[in-house]
Amino acid sequence: MKNIKLFIDTSDKDLAKVKLSIGIKKIKKTKVANRKSQTLLPLIVEILKENKLKFKDLDDIEVFTGPGSFTGLRVGISVAQAISYALGIKLNSKKFNIKKSIAPIYS
Repeated sequence: MKNIKLFIDTSDKDLAKVKLSIGIKKIKKTKVANRKSQTLLPLIVEILKENKLKFKDLDDIEVFTGPGSFTGLRVGISVAQAISYALGIKLNSKKFNIKKSIAPIYS
């Protein structure tokens, strides 16, 4: 089975970045997004559909935790945590633990 990893970066105030790694193949999607909370999940669904994949095919999620736009980071981290928890897959190379969730870095 291929190692399929989803990368989420919402640190930039104007962009939502989603990357997909399928084995050694890397696919990238970037969208200008003033409202990341409304565009991030559709962007993830779009990149999965384009590669004939579903959420259940994901093996791991990597989310950028900062520094960056506070609200943007919260959106990306929340989406990553929700997907990780729902699928029971790793988040930032660790099994998701609701009691030890990832938090944004404040500088």
